[in-house]
Amino acid sequence: MKNKPVYVEIEIQTQMDKLWKATQTPEMHEQWDLRFSSITYLPKKENEPQHFSYKRKIGFGLEVEGWGITAGSHDGNNGERTSSLHFGTENTISPIMEGKGYWKYVPNNSQNSITFLTQYDYDVNFGKFGRLLDLLMFRPMIGWGTALSFDVLKRWMEKEETPSSQYFRFFTNWFITILFSFIWLYHGLIPKLFYMHPDEISMVKSLVSVSHEVASWIVIITGICEVIFGLLWLLYKNKRILFGMQVLIFPLLTITAILAQPSTLIHPFNPLTFNFSLLLISLIGYFVSKDLPSATTCKRKR
Repeated sequence: MKNKPVYVEIEIQTQMDKLWKATQTPEMHEQWDLRFSSITYLPKKENEPQHFSYKRKIGFGLEVEGWGITAGSHDGNNGERTSSLHFGTENTISPIMEGKGYWKYVPNNSQNSITFLTQYDYDVNFGKFGRLLDLLMFRPMIGWGTALSFDVLKRWMEKEETPSSQYFRFFTNWFITILFSFIWLYHGLIPKLFYMHPDEISMVKSLVSVSHEVASWIVIITGICEVIFGLLWLLYKNKRILFGMQVLIFPLLTITAILAQPSTLIHPFNPLTFNFSLLLISLIGYFVSKDLPSATTCKRKR
């Protein structure tokens, strides 16, 4: 069974020549397209399509290098333009073996915008296993990367924010998101639910006059709340609200911890320095997460 082609469509408020240049010039294309680290046009022969080579760094010193052939057209109906693409690689670690696709630029004269869309498909390496891997992981991932790249391009054309700054904010936001999810899950599960550290119970009993049993239940409930909040960091879309909540939570946690056990102020990595660091990271996250690029702004089906 053959997998469905990748399809991505977005509307961009810009001029045709400006968009054409940003997508057809290698130095500009490689800035916004997450699928490529570099694109190099090869010497062009007369009356032949443009050949190019591309590279995609995948980390740990590894990279995939491939070839491509592209041809653009200015002769569509109502000012439409198209660009066809034939691509492939001989690199054995690449899931993609060879494929074809196109870009299409459709002017929306009534809205002073351009519908920019792509569709492409490819054959995969590794036989049946490669087709299964492509269906479950790689095709959704490369489709997401294409859609995210299209939104970065849209924001570059409309708001003039450079792709590098957009990607910096995007990946910084996700790095901080994973960090906070880990912190809340760890502190909810390990010292409260799994092992019930004596200091947790001692802090509760220092704040409120309760029995050991009641203090233990308060610690358990607190641990459950922290686990839920850690999961929210992975599942809830509006991260700015979570960052804002933490800006309020961390000062309260710091004051509570100091009131419960003032002696912790002389400990290494004490509540004051630890929570202040998390507060600062929360503020950074709050500001960098404003108006982030997103793959969800694109249409993924015709």
